[in-house]
Amino acid sequence: MGLKKRLLRSNAVHGLVCWLTAQYIRLCHATGRWRMIGGDIPGQFWNSDRPFILAHWHGRLLMVPCGWRRARPVRVLISHHRDGELIARTIAHFGLGTIRGSSRKAGKDRDKGGAAALRAMVRALRAGVCIDITPDGPNGPRMRAREGIVTLARLSGAPIVPVAYATSRRITLDTWDRFTVPLPFSRGVFVWGPPIEVPKELDAAELEEARLSVETALNAVSDAADREVGQDAIAPAPLEQTTT
Repeated sequence: MGLKKRLLRSNAVHGLVCWLTAQYIRLCHATGRWRMIGGDIPGQFWNSDRPFILAHWHGRLLMVPCGWRRARPVRVLISHHRDGELIARTIAHFGLGTIRGSSRKAGKDRDKGGAAALRAMVRALRAGVCIDITPDGPNGPRMRAREGIVTLARLSGAPIVPVAYATSRRITLDTWDRFTVPLPFSRGVFVWGPPIEVPKELDAAELEEARLSVETALNAVSDAADREVGQDAIAPAPLEQTTT
C-alpha cells in the first residue's frame, strides 16, 4: 500500500483532520457577526426540557453545532457512509453525540442499520434527548426530504424544527449537496422555522403530505437565511431525481 493510502486510512490523520475542522468552525463563529432569527422557537423547547427533532439540509451542517445550546443533550444521525466517521469525530469536539444509521425509510430497502437507528432515535427522544437529522443525507437528492424523518416524528411524538444557516462570505462546493463552507469574518445568520407536528395515525397520502411539509419548510428557512446575508439561494435537485 502506498504512503498516500496509508495516510488516508490512518486513525491519527483522521483525528487531526477532525480537530482542525472543529477549530475552523470555531474560528468562523468567533470572527463572524452572527444573528439568530426565530431563536425563541428552539428556546421554548430547551427551556422546558422538551425534546425535538432538529432538521437541516446536508449542505448546511458545518456550523450547526454553533447554533445549538450546549447544555441541551442531542444526538446526530450519522450514516455509515465513508464520510460519516469524520463527521462524527468532528462534532464530538462540540459535545454532540451520534447515532449511526440512515435517514432512508426502514423496510425491505432499509440501508445499513436504518431500522436499528430508528429504534435508537425513538428511545432517545422519549428519554428527553433531541435528535439532529439531515433529511437529504447521506447522498441526496439535494434538499429533498426522505420519509424517514416524518416516520421518526410520528413514532416518537416529537415535533420537527427546521433550521438553516448562511454566511455573507462562503465557498459553495461542486458536490451533490452544494456543501457551503463559510469563510471567517463573515456576517452569519441562523434561521429557525416553526415546529412541525406529525400525527401518529397517518395514511400513505398524509405521510407524503407531512414529508413535503418538512421539505418546504427547510427550503424556506434556507432561502431566508441566504437572503439575510445577500447570497443567492441554492436550488433543490430537480424533482425527477427524487427518490424516497
